[in-house]
Parts: sequence; structure tokens; C-alpha cells
Amino acid sequence: MDAAIVTIIGAGLAGSEAAWQLVGRGVRVRLYEMRPRRMTEAHQTALFGELVCSNSLRNSSLETAVGVLKEEMRRLGSLVIAAADRAQVPAGSALAVDREAFAGFLTTTLEQHPLVEVVREEAVTIPEGAVIIATGPLTSVAFGEQLNGLIGARNLYFYDAIAPIVSADSIDMNVAFKASRYGKGGDDYINCPLDETAYNAFVAAVIAADKMALHEFERPVYFEGCMPIEEMARRGQKTLAFGPMRPVGLRDRDGRRPYAVVQLRQDDREGRLYNMVGFQTKMTYPEQRRVLRMIPGLEHAEFVRLGSLHRNTFIDSPRLLHPTLQLRARRDLFMAGQMIGVEGYV
Repeated sequence: MDAAIVTIIGAGLAGSEAAWQLVGRGVRVRLYEMRPRRMTEAHQTALFGELVCSNSLRNSSLETAVGVLKEEMRRLGSLVIAAADRAQVPAGSALAVDREAFAGFLTTTLEQHPLVEVVREEAVTIPEGAVIIATGPLTSVAFGEQLNGLIGARNLYFYDAIAPIVSADSIDMNVAFKASRYGKGGDDYINCPLDETAYNAFVAAVIAADKMALHEFERPVYFEGCMPIEEMARRGQKTLAFGPMRPVGLRDRDGRRPYAVVQLRQDDREGRLYNMVGFQTKMTYPEQRRVLRMIPGLEHAEFVRLGSLHRNTFIDSPRLLHPTLQLRARRDLFMAGQMIGVEGYV
């Protein structure tokens, strides 16, 4: 292996950013990405940095920690934030993007860079020399076994869920209305209002619906920031009304605050697709179509993508890594991204 090359395994957000920061310093990069030769259970394209769960990178206001982080990244020449700014779609105070435009810019920029060698195949061994592992929580089995040989098999896991996406044309705008919470960002969201009766019936249906099966030997552990609506509903009758369905900061056409509301956020530049905000779900596909169409305004919803559940793995970073993210067992090997236990988009 040429000592002048840094190998990066995985072209997600972390791998793409690592590659960009290295080439900006004149370092050659060999970037492995197994898609499309080998797809994961959650990805749908071969593009670098494909956003699987949400198209929102969270709040962009400088009054918030994640907003300050974005500005710091801009000033450090971040490729990920540059791509997000170029692909931005209306989302109130959040930085949300057209997924395809965002990932397409990352892919084209890195593939065309003279210091980047893109290898479109699955890495099944860990090479010698300087290496950054950014394979993410959906690391392939073969590579995961190689990694276990270095760190041991004591990996951690949680279950992550994806929210559905609906066609804008199928939303009944005679029922739904456009607005952002507290008027921030204009009329960026589509809001489906529920009265108390409709809300209670919806919660009951969510709890009773058939769910996707998990591995029999595992206890279901979920990331609190991406909790399936079924799990929230089980915690209490009003949990959803104080969570993703909270009506705070919204007024309907008559100036009244609904009992509960389902928000939909634009998912593409053309405004043809809308993501159900905070509606990660593990209901089976037939049940999703039935239950989600109980929401006023979505009675005839056409689902471009239904919600799904997948298992994410991560490592015990405090035990395995130095503060520099170097592996204690091999100092020329670095770990990056969600695999080290950070929240994905942060």
C-alpha cells in the first residue's frame, strides 16, 4: 500500500467529509463504497452520503448547538454542509435538503477530484497503512467480521426506523393547511389537524396494528431521537400529542390550535414529495397504509416510500478508541461517523 494514500472505507456523510478534508490538504484518498454492487437493507441508491432516515439536518439557527456546529463546518470548508446549502428545501428553521441533489453533489464532487480514487466494491479486509473506517451502522457482515477480529465481538446495537414519504398531490389541502410553528420560515410545512376524537382513534389503531418482527434473541432498543411512533404511543395516551404530533405554535385556518397535528416536510426541490415528520414506524406495510390514512387530509395518501425498521450497530468507543478516534489496538486506524456512537447527522 502506497504510504501517501489514506484509505477510507464507506462513502456516507463521515467518509465523504473525511475524504474532502484530506484532499484539501493535498493527501490522496482511496475511497471504498460497496453500493451498488452490494446494497444495504435501508439504502436505495449508489450515491455518496444518501440520507436514509430524514432529509433534515436539524436546526440551522445560531441560537442552537447544532446550528452553531453547521456554521463552524462552513468556516472549515465542509463539503457536507456545502452540499446541504446547495440542495436546501423549505423547512422553517431547519436545514432540510432534496436528498438526491444533496447526495448527487457529494458523489460528483468526490468522483471528479483528481486526488480521489473511488473503488466501487465491498471491502472485505482492513488494509495496512492509514485507514479511516466510516462504514456506518449498516456495515456489511464480511467487513464486520474483519473489524471484530481487531476489537472483539462486543458490538452494541439499537433499532432505527424510517418515516414514510407521501406524494404531495395525494394530500387533501381542503383539510390540511400550510404553516410553520410560530410562523418561523413561512408556510414551509403541510399540517394535518386532528381533533381529540380523531387523535384517540389514531393512537388506538397505532397500538393495535401489526408490527414488523425483530430478531427473536434481541431485546428491542431504540434511539430516542428516532423512536417509532408505536413505542411512543405505548408510553401513554398523550405521548404523541406531546411529541411529533404536538400542536404548539400552529393555528389552523380559523385561528385555532388543533388538538394534535401531523406535520409533513418537503422532501424534494420540486415539492412533489413530503416526509411525515417524526413518524418513524415499524408497522407492517399493509397496516401503515390503513392506519396512516386515518389522519385527516391523508385519507387518499399515495405512499412513495413506506416506513421501515433496521438494526444499527456501533462500537464501545470509550473502551476502544483514543480521544483522537484512533483505535487503541492499531494507531494508524481511525473510526468515524455514526458507528462510533454519535447521532447520525451530527
